[in-house]
Order: sequence, then structure tokens, then C-alpha cells
Amino acid sequence: MQAASIRMTPRQVALVQASFAKIVPIREQAAALFYNRLFAIDPSTRSLFRGDMKSQGAKLMAAIGAVVKSLDRIDTILDDLRTLARCHHRYGVREEHYASVGAALLWTLEQGLGFDFTPDVRRAWATAYDLLSGAMIAVSSEKDPTIPMVGLQLDCPHSAGPELRRDALTAPKEGDTDFPLHRQIYGARAAQQD
Repeated sequence: MQAASIRMTPRQVALVQASFAKIVPIREQAAALFYNRLFAIDPSTRSLFRGDMKSQGAKLMAAIGAVVKSLDRIDTILDDLRTLARCHHRYGVREEHYASVGAALLWTLEQGLGFDFTPDVRRAWATAYDLLSGAMIAVSSEKDPTIPMVGLQLDCPHSAGPELRRDALTAPKEGDTDFPLHRQIYGARAAQQD
């Protein structure tokens, strides 16, 4: 799998990494804010989650942390994102959910960062989310081997629009079995079930 034609600048990567470092100390609260906002703006996502939401929040923050840490070498985690996308697809995640997740993420970051959530930081996070969600959507889409990209509206304070663009992407390789990021997030047992 190749990365989409969307690229993050080194400055955008630095902004995302520095701002996420400020979220880490409040990660439990941020996760709760995120899920509350997600369920408020897209109630259809609530049924995707069964079980302990505190544990789910910890997994979310671990996943975001792992991705944020790897943003400057994104090609190294694309295989892991492919596996994560397949799992999400099996859980019932639909393409339209990605826009809701992006909106909830940007809103959560704005709440957590306050004045540090500048327009440049917002754009950097929106770019990162477009890149990653586009790769995940492409993998879970059986109908089209291209990357749809969730274009997050930067001029809206708390919501993302479902504007979609398409960028070429190579199809995933068959037989991929080693996904360290997936194991780190969901545990070795889940990776073995894939």
C-alpha cells in the first residue's frame, strides 16, 4: 500500500506531535469527551461499541499516540492501518462514520488544547486525519481500490463535512500477517485472529 497523494509537511507533523503531547496528561478525559461528542453528532456509532468505554478510550489514546509518533515515517505504519481498517469494517464501521470521527476528534482537541488549538494546529490535525482515514477507507472498501479522503471542514468550529475526494492507491497485498501496531493496540490475541 502506498500513501495517498496527501502529504504532511514537517511543520504539520511537529504541530500534531507537540499538541498531542499536551493531550497525553488528560487522555482519559479527552477520550471521554471524544466518545460523548461522537455519539452526540452521530448516534449510529453508539452501537459499534460494546463493553467498557474507559478501556475503549485507553485503546483509542494508545492508537492515536502510536500513529502520532510515526507521522514522520507514515509508510512504516500503513500495513498496520490496513489491518485496523479491516477490523473496523468487520465491527460495522461504515465509510460515513469516518467524517463523524474526524469531527469529534477535532472538537475534542479544541476542548483539550484551548487557545493552543490554533488554525495551523487544526489544519495539521485535519491533514493527518485525512491521510490516515483515507487509507483506512480505501482498504475497507471492496467496491473501489482508491482512497476516499474525508475532507474535514476547517472553517466550521465543531463539525466535519462529508466532502469526499479520491486519490489513487495501490491495492493491499494478500497474505500480510505481521502487524505490530495492531497487536500493541488490541493485544496479541486479536492480531492472531486476523
